Amino acid sequence: MTEKMHELAPHHLPFFIPKADGSDQMMLTVLIALIVIILLLGTFYLYLHSLPERLAHKHGRIQFELVAVLGLLALFTHNQIFWVAALVLAFVQLPDFTTPLDTIASSASRIAKKFDGKGDVAADAYLEDQEAIGSEAVSGQPPAEAAPAKTSESASESPASEAQSEVKA
Repeated sequence: MTEKMHELAPHHLPFFIPKADGSDQMMLTVLIALIVIILLLGTFYLYLHSLPERLAHKHGRIQFELVAVLGLLALFTHNQIFWVAALVLAFVQLPDFTTPLDTIASSASRIAKKFDGKGDVAADAYLEDQEAIGSEAVSGQPPAEAAPAKTSESASESPASEAQSEVKA
């Protein structure tokens, strides 16, 4: 039995009208487009969200970790102020505090090794000068001009350097 179309029905139907068998081409197209758009927007969001970390990667380790923590806080709390703070911190170069502190620590270590109290001539002369200055300060008298103590380092100076020091004086 052949079923005839109604005479008022159009002979060519657009693709978005469901067919008689129940297949809906428009719904399938929109579903695929929606999935692709959601995946692309999610990828773009995560790419944009990782921007401060990628910028801070060229800076030091501490700054990179601070930016990464701020980025994670922004991701999980949805407070975008953390992301803005991470972005600003990624663009700003923090000053290097560790190198001067390491230099001070190594200098203090060398000084401690120099004056370790093992009968070193320089250490004994230094301690005697400090005791003399301390005792004069306690007695109320102004400290006298102390002559520089001859140390093992100054004893090895050449006569030329002694003549230069006399010319300066």
